[in-house]
Amino acid sequence: MSAPLLSVRDLSVVVRGDEGERTLLERVSLDLAPGEILGLVGESGSGKSLLCRSLVQLLPSRAISVARGEVWMGGRDLLALGEAQMQQVRGAEIGMIFQNPSSHLDPVMRVGDQIVEGLCFHRRLDRAAAKAEALAIMGQVGFTDPARQFASYPHEFSGGMRQRAMIAVALACDPKILIADEPTTALDVTIQAQILRLLMELREKRGLSIILITHDLGVVAQTCDRIAVMRQGRVVEVGDKRALLAGPAHPYTRALIASHPSMPADGEYDQVDDQADRTDEASLPRPSAVPARPLVEIDDLHIRYPLPGGLFGRRRSFSAVDGVSLQIRPGETVGIVGESGSGKSTLARAMLGLTPISDGHVSFDGATLRGQPAVALAKIRRQAAMVFQDPFNSLNPRLTIGQTLAEVLHVQGKVAPAAIPARVTELLELVELDPALAGRRPRQLSGGQCQRAGIARALAVDPRLIVADECVAALDVTIQAQIVALFQRLVKTMDLTLVFIAHDLAIVRHLCERVVVMHHGRIVEEGPCAEVFARPREAYTAALIAAIPDIDPDRRLLAPPPELIAC
Repeated sequence: MSAPLLSVRDLSVVVRGDEGERTLLERVSLDLAPGEILGLVGESGSGKSLLCRSLVQLLPSRAISVARGEVWMGGRDLLALGEAQMQQVRGAEIGMIFQNPSSHLDPVMRVGDQIVEGLCFHRRLDRAAAKAEALAIMGQVGFTDPARQFASYPHEFSGGMRQRAMIAVALACDPKILIADEPTTALDVTIQAQILRLLMELREKRGLSIILITHDLGVVAQTCDRIAVMRQGRVVEVGDKRALLAGPAHPYTRALIASHPSMPADGEYDQVDDQADRTDEASLPRPSAVPARPLVEIDDLHIRYPLPGGLFGRRRSFSAVDGVSLQIRPGETVGIVGESGSGKSTLARAMLGLTPISDGHVSFDGATLRGQPAVALAKIRRQAAMVFQDPFNSLNPRLTIGQTLAEVLHVQGKVAPAAIPARVTELLELVELDPALAGRRPRQLSGGQCQRAGIARALAVDPRLIVADECVAALDVTIQAQIVALFQRLVKTMDLTLVFIAHDLAIVRHLCERVVVMHHGRIVEEGPCAEVFARPREAYTAALIAAIPDIDPDRRLLAPPPELIAC
């Protein structure tokens, strides 16, 4: 093996507070070889991002400092360099892609100018040469019209294009190492595949070394050469990806692998169907008995939003939902999948009367929102609830969890005031939260705990229907598995109907018995999960399935062709 390009030795990072000193990273040692992609995996709080920020002296707080250790690159200890020297290292030698490009791209500065800025600072190019180089880089990272998009602002791009802009900024100074911190966590599976393929191609073309931070073992299995597993500030296991995934030595690594919702391999669907009678009921969703009347019935639904402009006073509009018809029966678990902008969330909000309907009909338990709006809304508000994507922002930050649940119970009026405290405790226990957490506010809880509190709030309505809108998208894979298991148990024990919206088809395959695939506001495919995933009729559905990163390192990561995704 060649000499490492970057070598971390015994790195320890501490935080100092009122209660004294606490260790965040403990004696971390790692090597990164030239041209290597190293996957850094672990749950939130394990120290992945802090480790990489420590390498370039970008610690998130003055209370946090490096207590000991060395970071060697090019014969220098980076931790011994002053700020002026580190400014030359950042960007020129080590570039960084952050998880949320919206927070790290300047919202009032054109994207092209943000690329040019680094070129002028590090490579001392004049404005004209820097712009020409910036346009070339934008073409390399997948911008379709660099000359026009150079003058665009970040808010004019989709999430995938903003991430490409972030990569272009990081690559502008031709670094030797690229640190990618959760670059695909919030992206659709198809856009995720495109970004991962892009990083792999850039490694081949530029000879980059990449540190890829993620909590998804499927991503590292398909893109990385080696994997380092972190937990509670320590590296618990490092190794070649095939050896580590095939024979993990540490119990935590085994737990991560067990939690990953991989899709079955080709041909495994038929085996699953053949063995269904001998399989534990909890392992695969089974079709429920079909009652006479659907709980939710949607007929030729159209939802349009007005657009500015239009010739001769004609009004222009955008169809977010375009002629959708769907029935959801009591006790069903239905997954709605598709990319951002496909109309999933708009359809879900229309089900609950939260979005105005342009044409068509939505009925809940026999009452239609257009014909009997007062009756239908009264039923929905007493019998349906929603779990939102962002667990922190969906809860009132000023109220404790107990106050949030008590407020819902008070408004619903189904529980006597004197019995509300006991019901709050019961709800917390139902979602496997310690009742002692009732006195805490959302900022004092982890993401998984906040999402459980959001589910408890939905259950406080005593609902027949729960709509979960991308409620596990931002969570670690182990927490995702816990939330999915919780939903499985609640559906089985409480006779709930669940509509689960996601862009992660593997999770839908594990949780739901029926799947609805949406594209550009329309349903393009619908049917039992096992059948749709094993034998998709539509090319778009097949592209979604092919783009899912699998934990098998020998499966190729297939990025769908842009013309298919744009169709």
